Order: sequence, then structure tokens, then C-alpha cells
Amino acid sequence: MDSVFNIDIREHIPNNPLLYQPPSYDSLLYRRKSSTVGSKRRSSSRGRFGSFSSVKSGGSTIKRQDDIEKSLLEQRAVRELAKSMKEKRAVRDQRSLKAQDLSDWGQWRRNARRCLKRLKDNAEDRLSSLKLWRSDIRQIEARFGTGILSYFSFLRFLVVLNLVIFLLMFCFIMLPIIIIPYTSANITQNNQDHGSVCSVYPSSTRLGLVIFHEHITDLLSGGGFLEQTYLFYGFYKVDKIQYPNGTYNLALAYLLATIAYLLVSLIWIVKRSATGFKQNLVKDEDSFQCFCNKIFSGWDFCITNEKVADLKRSSLLYELRTDLEEERMKQEKAKRTRKDKVQIYSLRLILNVFVMAVLAACFYSIYLATTFSQEQQRKQVKVNFIMDLIHEYLPSIVITLANFITPLLFSVIINFEDYSPAFEIRFTLIRCVFMRLTSIGVLLFSLWSQITNCGDEPCLCGYNTALYSCWETRVGQEMYKLTVFDFIIIVAVTILVEFPRKLIVTYWKSGLSDWWGEQEFAIPQNVLEIVYGQTICWIGAFYCPVLPAICTIKYFLIFYVKKLSLIQNCRPSTRPFRASSSNFFFLGVLLIGLSLACVPVTVSVAQINSSRACGPFVNYNTSWEALTASVMELPHGAQTFLYALSSEAFAVSFFVVSCLAMFYVIALAGAHKRVISQLKEQLVMVGSLQHLQV
Repeated sequence: MDSVFNIDIREHIPNNPLLYQPPSYDSLLYRRKSSTVGSKRRSSSRGRFGSFSSVKSGGSTIKRQDDIEKSLLEQRAVRELAKSMKEKRAVRDQRSLKAQDLSDWGQWRRNARRCLKRLKDNAEDRLSSLKLWRSDIRQIEARFGTGILSYFSFLRFLVVLNLVIFLLMFCFIMLPIIIIPYTSANITQNNQDHGSVCSVYPSSTRLGLVIFHEHITDLLSGGGFLEQTYLFYGFYKVDKIQYPNGTYNLALAYLLATIAYLLVSLIWIVKRSATGFKQNLVKDEDSFQCFCNKIFSGWDFCITNEKVADLKRSSLLYELRTDLEEERMKQEKAKRTRKDKVQIYSLRLILNVFVMAVLAACFYSIYLATTFSQEQQRKQVKVNFIMDLIHEYLPSIVITLANFITPLLFSVIINFEDYSPAFEIRFTLIRCVFMRLTSIGVLLFSLWSQITNCGDEPCLCGYNTALYSCWETRVGQEMYKLTVFDFIIIVAVTILVEFPRKLIVTYWKSGLSDWWGEQEFAIPQNVLEIVYGQTICWIGAFYCPVLPAICTIKYFLIFYVKKLSLIQNCRPSTRPFRASSSNFFFLGVLLIGLSLACVPVTVSVAQINSSRACGPFVNYNTSWEALTASVMELPHGAQTFLYALSSEAFAVSFFVVSCLAMFYVIALAGAHKRVISQLKEQLVMVGSLQHLQV
């Protein structure tokens, strides 16, 4: 064993300073800073190993790689080199001698380059110090490792994303209306149905003496004094704003801002997930390599807490047991007879039918709760404060109960389906994601079934004006209530469930408390919670433009709630999800939520008739007509260009080019996999040759 590992690395591998640094927090920071340099080295490395037929080309590539790495080492400060003090002094003296041989112009360039590099490093340090929760995230990383760190980093990403979305909605929708009294602008509020039943929008503001708890009800439900404010869609009943130098089309700005925040979210998520996707694409470990990676490089050197270190040890042991169990199940699967396969597949079919029945029952309960809640609100029958609040929040309560009960049921059912441990976790999470995100779709479907249904008679205004004079505001209120109720539930579970559980386990020693144990900080479940809330935010931002700001404040507070819960009430999970240490899983689930959010927004914009009594689209049958009407006002050349972009010929051409690009990326990924496999074979060959020489 020693003879294999005592290889003269300088003969085979270029001198890389990263190989001599311990995997501490400082080295991780250095690796992040030099990621760009690392990409250049990898591209040069691919050039070195890409062709095995030309020895001359390979030798020149290796020489060029050595020259590049040597120049990079010379550019680095002496204190950053992973060398002893004696070696650093020698390097400093060597650089001083080289500097004396340079001309005045060369010395000036060298000093200027050094100053610019110092300024760049200082600027990067300043910018990194301005990051939100920088010290808190470092503290979490030091105590609990990189797995839990990824959750809080993901939470910070959502805070910044919602802030950017709110700035888009504020600058293009709210700000033009806010500054109208301070400018000489004129407002155009043309309503082609003025005086008809379609244009009636009764005020929901309470008149006379208002009881205090009614203000609380309005604050939690978005009704009353909040309904006709900047918070909801119905307040923006402005078509165009006439300025002395031009006209601002608010309807078009509202539609384009909605498209913009969806595109910004998509591009940002795809950009952040690209790194993790590349790693998962080329990663193809066999069982032996998987065991070696966990044993020799599975430890997280960022952990400094003894208790967390014990949990990390238990986690590694659990992963090794899981891998061994998967290997055992693979062997058993290979030995199964046809009768065993029929039994297992029949059992899985029955259990999946049962799961579908449970999901159907949950969705039907959400539909009934939404219908009943809307009927009670339409009747305006006031019982008491508690019952009125329950009627307002009945859909949210049913959705929360379904999201709480179904994961527990799924975790029991999966034990009888005879899957591998890793696939059990993934399949359970897929079911939970489907349940959480589809419940929002069922809520919207139940609302739209009432909005577009006028009974036996056709809808006079294109929607049910008897129930919803401004249906967009009503949908926005439902999204607002879901957001508020989700935050209340997260805080209530932390205070009323996790904290008492911690006290019972700590101060009441018994068999029950030992069996119950401390609350585990389950990363996938916590991620599903915030993805669920973010999906609601994406859907509701069209109907409630201030909702992204509310979600920003919500996630800002959730960060501290979860941090307090992690430090005081919970412990890291001893059975971590394997993708929890990378943001690729989180962003993948978030991308699913964004795809689901685009569906109801697209349907409401393009299919359902816009309200005639509120909002900026009172002059259009649908919201999408604001864009087509604006295109018709453009010059003929611009119209021709836009029509060409929306034609079938362009769509087919774009689809073909996209397919070719996709095939190219797939082929490139396959080539990378082959190169990685060849490099692994070379490493094995070098080790074998060295062992034979010894």
C-alpha cells in the first residue's frame, strides 16, 4: 500500500498548489477565487489528453501547461503559496533577482500589474463582505458543515431573487402611478363598458365604527381596507399615462414586467444550476470508486463542533451502509424469479393506485374547501371572529393539512415497495413535490371553474361578475393568504412543536423521550417548504404586485427562524439526502415550481377574459391583446420583423437549431465522460507500473 502511494508526483502531474493545501475553509475560499483559472487549466488539460495519436502535440501541450502554471505561480503573492517559510524566502529572493534583470519599462509593468491585482483582490473582498448574512452563513458552515450551509445559501438566493422581482414590478408598474401627482402627466382611464354591469366594482372598505379584530381579519385576508390599494391588481385602473414628451402604456408595461420576472427567474436558476448539472453529467462512479471517495475524501473539514463531527461520522456510516444495501439489493434483484417479479410489480401497482387515490382525495378536499370558502365570503354572513377567519383561510388550512399528512403516509408506503434506500428517498420526495405543487394548481382550477362558470346562461362579460367583479384581485387575495398562512405555520411549528420537543427530550428523561429524540433538520423537507412558497409568489406576482416584497420579508425572517431552530432545537439529519450538499437538487425542484407557475399565469393572460371593472386591461378582452395592440402601432418594418419572429417558419428553424445545439452538448458531455474514464485508466496504469517497479 505504501509503495503505491509513494509516487514521485512531479514526474507525472504538474506542480499544483491546490494539492498541498488542506481542505480547510481558507483553501475553499482560494478555490472559489481561482475557479476561472481552474477552468482554463481544465481546458488545457483536455487539450493535453484529447489526442493520443500525436506525441509531439501532446508534449507541446504539456510544456505549455507547465509554462502557464509557472506564470500563475509567479503572479501569486508569496504569502499565498503553500510552502514553508524557508521556501517562501527563497522564492522571494529569486523574484527579487529576476526583477533586477528587468528594464525600467518591465519593472513598471510588473509593479502596475501587482497594484492592479491588489486593487482587484481588495475590491472582491469588499464586495464579498457586503453579502447578505455572510458571517451567519460562515458560522453555520463551521458548526454544521456544507450540507446545511447549502440550504441557507439557497434561502439567501431566494431573498435576492424576490427583491429583484419586486424592483421590476415597482419600477415599471407602481412608480409611474406614484409620481403622477408630482408631474404634469394625465391619466387615461378609458372604459368601453362604462355604465354597464361589467364596470361595477363595489368597494369593500368597512364604513362606520370598525371593530379592532376586523382590521386583523382584513390584514390576514387582504380584504377590506387592503383590497383597493397598491397591493392588488384591481388598484391599477390606468390604461395610459400622458406625459408632455410621450405616453407611458401601463397595460403593456404590466404585461412585459410579468414576462420579464419569469424570464429573469428562469435564466438565473439555469445559470446557477449549470455548475451542478455539469458535475452530475460527467459523474459516473462505480461501486468501488464510490466507497473510496466516501472513506478517503468524504470528511467535511469545515466542521469544528464535536457534536456535529459525531453526526457527520454517523452520516458517513449510514451512507456506507446504504451503498452496501444497494449492492445487496442488486444481487437479490439479479436472482429474482419470474414469480417474484410478478409479486413485487403487482404490489407496487396496488400501492401506487392507493397513492393516487389519496392524492385524488386531497385534491377533491381542496376543491370543496375552496368552493365552500368562496360561497361563505360571497354571502358575507358574519358569525364571529374565529369562524370568519376559518372561512377565509379554509383552503390554506386544507392544503397545509394535506402537505403534512401525505409525506408521513408516503414514508410508510415506500417501505413495502422494495426499492433501494437511495431511490426510496428520491421517490418519496417526488411524490411530496407533486403533492405540494399540484395542490396550488387545484386551488386555482377551483377558483377558475367558478370565475368562468355562469350557470346555464352565457357569461355577459366573459366571466361571472355576480361572484367576482374583479376576479384578478380575488386570485391575488388567495395567493396572499397562502403566503401569510405558510409563514405563520413555519413560525408556529418552530415555537409550538420543535421548542417543546427540545425541552422534553432535554429535561424529561424517559423511554418515550429517548425514542422520540431531538428534531432532525431535514434539508429536503425544508427546501420543499420554501419552494412551495416561491411557487405561490411567482403565480401571485401578476395578481398581487407587492407579493414579491412580502416574500422577501418572509424569507428574511425565515432565515433567522430556521437558524435559531437549527442551533437551539434541531440537530443535523443522520440520514442526509445525497444531493443536499449541492444546490443542483434545490434548483431542480425550484425549476419545476417555476414551470408550474408559468401555466396558470399564461392561461389567465391569454385565455380568460380580463376584468372590465378593474386593472389596466379593461379595454382588452384578454391581457395578451395589450401586446398585439401595441405591435399594431409600430412602423411597418418593425411589425414585419416581429411577425417573422412569431411565424411558424422561425419557430421550426429555432427548434431545429436548438435540437442541434442539444445534440452537440450531449455529444460533448459524452466526450468528457470518455476523457474522464481514460484519465482514470491512466491513473490505474501509473499505480500498477509503480507497484511493479518497486
